[in-house]
Amino acid sequence: MNEAVAPDMVQEFEADHADAVAPVARAARIDTLDFIRGIAVMGILWANIVAFGQPMLAYFTPDKFLVPTGDPDGWMWIVQFVLIDGKMRGLFTVLFGAGMVLFMEKAWARGATRALQAWRLVILMGFGLVHFYFIWFGDILFGYAFLGLIALTCMKWRAKTQLWVGLAGYMVGVLFFAATIAPWLIVNADMATATPELVEQRDGMIAGMEEELASQQIATDAIRSGDYGALVAHRIGEEGLEPLTNSLLFGLETLPLMLIGMALYRFGFFSGGVPREKLLLWGWVGAIVGGLAHLAIGLVMQADGFSMFGTQAAFMGMSPLPRLVMTLGLAALLVAYAPGATGWLGDRIRAAGRAAFTNYLGTSIVMMFVFHGWALGLFGQLNRPQLYLVVALAWIVMLAWSKPWLERFNYGPLEWLWRCLTYRRLVPLRK
Repeated sequence: MNEAVAPDMVQEFEADHADAVAPVARAARIDTLDFIRGIAVMGILWANIVAFGQPMLAYFTPDKFLVPTGDPDGWMWIVQFVLIDGKMRGLFTVLFGAGMVLFMEKAWARGATRALQAWRLVILMGFGLVHFYFIWFGDILFGYAFLGLIALTCMKWRAKTQLWVGLAGYMVGVLFFAATIAPWLIVNADMATATPELVEQRDGMIAGMEEELASQQIATDAIRSGDYGALVAHRIGEEGLEPLTNSLLFGLETLPLMLIGMALYRFGFFSGGVPREKLLLWGWVGAIVGGLAHLAIGLVMQADGFSMFGTQAAFMGMSPLPRLVMTLGLAALLVAYAPGATGWLGDRIRAAGRAAFTNYLGTSIVMMFVFHGWALGLFGQLNRPQLYLVVALAWIVMLAWSKPWLERFNYGPLEWLWRCLTYRRLVPLRK
């Protein structure tokens, strides 16, 4: 923690993105990051709401709802798949990489080293484990922190190196995840002419899915009955390694996006380093091309009847490449439009982004009170339109509290706690 930083390394880093030390550029960059982060944290709730209020497989497959979906033709599923699923998490991941560089700018300026960032990520891993075991199984914080430690070793790379390694790593992930399409093809194959080996493989995959359904049923029963102790015991005992295994499974998407976020930050992508005309051009190209590709996949799933293996193949194997295109397109558009979002709504979205950590974890806690049996007990009782109403109400709460809180305090509650633990001292909260 006390290791000195070589002055030439700081100078090299600053020269690599010349506006890094310009206060005006820095403020503009932070405003833009906050705005995109606010959009992302609101969108993540939209993406996750089905998994909050219904069994996890209902997130992929509509017929796993415990009530009629309220979306008989699946068009709402398609809209969410095209606009939201994976894209909000992608934006958040890119911003996480950018935020790591932003943090190190300030740390290096004070003479600190990457050890401070590493300690900060270890603390985040702790938050993630608490989130997973005691609040909600869909945690992303542990994975971000775990993979962030790896990304931290790449912090001194040139920005171009970070970008190209990030893109190459993501493409390796595209090929890896494409292999997940195989189960869908096998399960949907005509078994009348299949070899005995293929039949055996198909039966094995179906049996594995049935085991997964049985495991998820334990969690579903515990949530619906309000047996919180049984739920926590199940997560620690039966799903205890999932934070790590999920981090490894999605590492070929998350880690490359972090590196891309680092590079974009250093290129000035978030602070005027790219002309607005180019941001709009490539942003709309990425959003439209990626959106049309997702729409095509969604229509295939609709024709397939949103089968269990098919929809999982769509999320895991078919969409990673168009998801990257669309995520970067959306990022470009949000960067281009953020400076003009100066009205009351834009200010409140920025405030929600500044308190994104609190809003992310706080939303999970609120959803416990909405859905768990020991509280309102709405788990498994709301269809898709009703779940979206819960999202809208939660957005109102996010936008309502964040701005007035930050007018009185320097940080969101959990941002303040994280900062205190990082620096191992009490940091002033009230302005």
